[in-house]
Amino acid sequence: MRPTRIAPLALTAALLCATAAVPAQAQTGAPPGKVPEAVGWGGAVASVDADATAAGLEVLRRGGNAVDAAVATAAALGVTEPYSAGIGGGGFFVYYDARSGRVSTLDGREVTGRTADETLFLENGKPLAFADAVTSGLSVGVPGTPATWDGALDRWGSRDLDDVLKPAVKLADQGFKVDRTFQEQTELNLTRFQAFPDTRKLFLPGGQLPVVGSTFRNPELAATYREIGRKGVQTLYKGQLATDIVNTIQHPPVDPASGWNARPGKVDRKDLADYRVIPRQPTHQEYRGYDVYGMAPASSGGTTVGEALGILEAKGDLGKVSSTQYLHRYLESSRIAFADRGRWVGDPAFVKVPTRQLLSDAFTSSRACLLDPDRALTSPLAPGDPYHPAPCATAGPAVPETYEGPSTTHLTVADRWGNVVAYTLTLEQTGGSGITVPGRGFLLNNELTDFSFAPATPGVPDPNLPGPAKRPRSSISPTIVLKDGRPFVAVGSPGGSTIITTVLQVLLGRLDRSLTLEQAIAAPRASQRNTAASVAEPAFLAQPERSGLEALGQVFAATPEIGAATGVERLPDGRWIAAAEPTRRGGGSAAVVHPSR
Repeated sequence: MRPTRIAPLALTAALLCATAAVPAQAQTGAPPGKVPEAVGWGGAVASVDADATAAGLEVLRRGGNAVDAAVATAAALGVTEPYSAGIGGGGFFVYYDARSGRVSTLDGREVTGRTADETLFLENGKPLAFADAVTSGLSVGVPGTPATWDGALDRWGSRDLDDVLKPAVKLADQGFKVDRTFQEQTELNLTRFQAFPDTRKLFLPGGQLPVVGSTFRNPELAATYREIGRKGVQTLYKGQLATDIVNTIQHPPVDPASGWNARPGKVDRKDLADYRVIPRQPTHQEYRGYDVYGMAPASSGGTTVGEALGILEAKGDLGKVSSTQYLHRYLESSRIAFADRGRWVGDPAFVKVPTRQLLSDAFTSSRACLLDPDRALTSPLAPGDPYHPAPCATAGPAVPETYEGPSTTHLTVADRWGNVVAYTLTLEQTGGSGITVPGRGFLLNNELTDFSFAPATPGVPDPNLPGPAKRPRSSISPTIVLKDGRPFVAVGSPGGSTIITTVLQVLLGRLDRSLTLEQAIAAPRASQRNTAASVAEPAFLAQPERSGLEALGQVFAATPEIGAATGVERLPDGRWIAAAEPTRRGGGSAAVVHPSR
């Protein structure tokens, strides 16, 4: 059962009483070290950042529930992971309620302005180059993250927004230690950050890259968080903050000397005022006795992960095949599911998305017919027809994979009552649009570049073209798995369209291959998304299975790393496992409230 909402005076008393129970490390404000696994009672938090995990853990220790802690963690990530998440972006929130036994979701995806249409990214009749579109007002959608926090707390939380923002406010005021990952991400954006005076001032102190080990403070963001906490999120959608955001989108504050053509965007005050977070029914796929719940469109995560699982179940038990055959089948199921994703999935307010049909036994079995254990398929593969499934049948030409930025961040939280949150939030690519709202301390997203700029295949309907007040297709895949109606594991990851394959690979490692959650997250990754070659990490390519996979026709292209997953798992004795990356993206941070009783 969730605790009831606590009044401010009662909360103050609760905080005073809780102080004695908080370890000295938490009392000093020092974050826990970056450890990839923690096991214990009372709740768990896993994120990519130690300060953010500490913020969520603080809320759990002080009596908050999983939703309260998830929002606190997300707000802290807006401080320490400002290039991947923050109030200038959006995301998808999946929640398991222990009292009702139900999984619910919130769609906090960014949306276009109401005057946008299919020509949003066309200039002189031709699609803009991605580099020209991304760092501009055109790429910025109405942010959904603040509305997601408010909606989640209102529905399921036990704390007010002002309360759960306090750890992030303190973190922004006092600062955090710059690590190599933060410095590298800043360097990656150096040219475009220099083009915007407010971005340059905030993220390039003294005109230089932040020094590893130095303290990075963001008092402007602290003030913005305080204002949102005091006035409510409507100040971002209808108040002065809304005015500041719209002015920034419509008149990008670019340095004329930079020569950067930062095209103005179309979002206005009414677009912000009209924004709503959407409660959606989760996708549901039964898989080997587990119930797998994910995010429905406009995210393609739930349908694509679910379809791949259905294909694999139709082909037999993955736990009984060789490691080479397991990896081959994983890659092929993803190839097939991505072929269908590109053709059928978009914003359901604008296109008819066959969500139920894509996950049906009839359709996944018809697509499983394509999976040959002895030979890899050739991409781009044509989609199937989920409305009229027939073995190995296709429904028109292939739809090639479109580009998505590889940034984003994911957090996973559980509490002592058994509630669980899997929440992925994003700005789209690392650094978002590169445009900081002057005086406000946060970057705006470039999420609208997730739309197809033009039809992916001429003559084939594209469900992901821009439109008025439309949500671009996403690959975000926060996932909660139940066993016998109770939480078993929850996972998610950043990584653009590789999010889907990362979540799928982690699930298969845990559910089919007897890996622990930590091992499944740490395992070398490859990602096949209906492309000629699968991208693969160096550790994957160094495995002995590579030669066997190539003999089956699998083709690989090297990439430094894929994803940065986190997850939690419930053990039979009631303990929680929190798990995060051991090395990817600088390593993640997992923690539990009580490591021992």
